[in-house]
Amino acid sequence: MSANEHDKILVGKIVAPQGIRGDVRVQTYSENPVDFRTFNVISNRFDEKDFRFIRVVPNSTVIIAHINGFDDRNAAETLRGTELFIERGTLPAPSDGEYYQADLIGFSVVRDDKKIGIVVGFQNFGAGDIIELDNGNYVSFIGADVDMKNKEIKL
Repeated sequence: MSANEHDKILVGKIVAPQGIRGDVRVQTYSENPVDFRTFNVISNRFDEKDFRFIRVVPNSTVIIAHINGFDDRNAAETLRGTELFIERGTLPAPSDGEYYQADLIGFSVVRDDKKIGIVVGFQNFGAGDIIELDNGNYVSFIGADVDMKNKEIKL
């Protein structure tokens, strides 16, 4: 991952069109979906100024948004799977004992004192965070112990 990629934090992903006017459903990864009202969302598919928050889906981590220039359902469909980022520098520094998942990329993952892989990403399909390893395996992040000093995650 290049230095520029470390400067971006993944905050959401467009999962589907919403309605006929080009709105999209965004699965959010932020602590609070309403945060998208203030995020300067960036993507490789559109300019930062083109993203507009519309509303939160009740009791969900999904928001509805509109991307200027994608003004009908067919155009919105082409955005499916688009990852949404914000610049790392716009986030507050984590408190002691806290971290952003992006900080854990490259950490070793250890189970029973044996290294089982290196973190290349995180996934969440609805049942909790899953660590994606460099060897193609996935392991649950639930209950993991993060050692920032030794750059290690113990399962």
